[in-house]
Amino acid sequence: MKRKEFLKIGSTGIAALATGTGLANVSKKSQLKSKPVFEGTLKKAYMLDTFPSRNDFSTLEKFRMLHAAGFDGVEPGSGLPREEVLAAKADTGLEIPSVCVSTHWNSPLSSPDGDVRKAGLEGVEIALHDAAEYGASTILLVPGVVNADVSYEDVYSRSQEEIRKLIPLAEELGVTIAIENVWNHFLLSPLEAARYVDEFESPNVGWYFDIGNIINYGWPEQWIEILGSRIAMIHIKEFSRQKRDEEGLWRGFRVNILEGDNNWQAIMAALRKTGYSGYGIAEPAYRPDDLPPDVFLKEFVADRMDEIFEMG
Repeated sequence: MKRKEFLKIGSTGIAALATGTGLANVSKKSQLKSKPVFEGTLKKAYMLDTFPSRNDFSTLEKFRMLHAAGFDGVEPGSGLPREEVLAAKADTGLEIPSVCVSTHWNSPLSSPDGDVRKAGLEGVEIALHDAAEYGASTILLVPGVVNADVSYEDVYSRSQEEIRKLIPLAEELGVTIAIENVWNHFLLSPLEAARYVDEFESPNVGWYFDIGNIINYGWPEQWIEILGSRIAMIHIKEFSRQKRDEEGLWRGFRVNILEGDNNWQAIMAALRKTGYSGYGIAEPAYRPDDLPPDVFLKEFVADRMDEIFEMG
């Protein structure tokens, strides 16, 4: 999308995006199916790639520890041995609501290199098939990365072109490709994020909202109200502006849940307003060194998620 085309949206178009009604040239089928209103509680899951001392435990051991801590589900990365994941799922009864694409950083869909984009497409296809095998509704996809060598405009157009190739498979498998907001210098406004999703005109493309990632440059509750029913899944994460300012940008993540700058009361109220239901998936970016994994998982993640889910 050219800059001048984006500017043509105007105040009417912006208002339409904010209310979820869409623009005149956006098909109605771009709106995701409405979800039932949640009743103050959500299911808890944990992103497996952030498991404490993750290399010290087998897949089955991780699932068992998460089950013991009180989690309902697990978000694995794509490309793991499926038989191991399915065996752990059967052993513990934990659900798998989402799969994280494991290739989107090394093989971004926005790369100027066609071979890299092809590898990225194949990686997303694996994630989609993993999700279908596991019974997951969603995959997490970082669509591209803006940097000094790859322009914002190119990331926008290339990533959309590649994702459109994946929509038929996503529709066939019944899986949503959910775009996550990360620090990739791309889709920095909730209005633009909503437009990006709507332009696919498919209920199988949505948004994966990472709550902690927004704190550095915005307010999660404002994003949630604008993205509305486009949100297919959420990540639970903290961030401290004070630590960022005093210790450096990435140190902002070095806080436990409920110890950062998220206004969880407002966030949960906004989620309730959108009708979001299903899972909140923990993606802790920090764990105190002196905590055993089982203590951390239960007392500093699962129990605190329960507190958050009771708000709003």
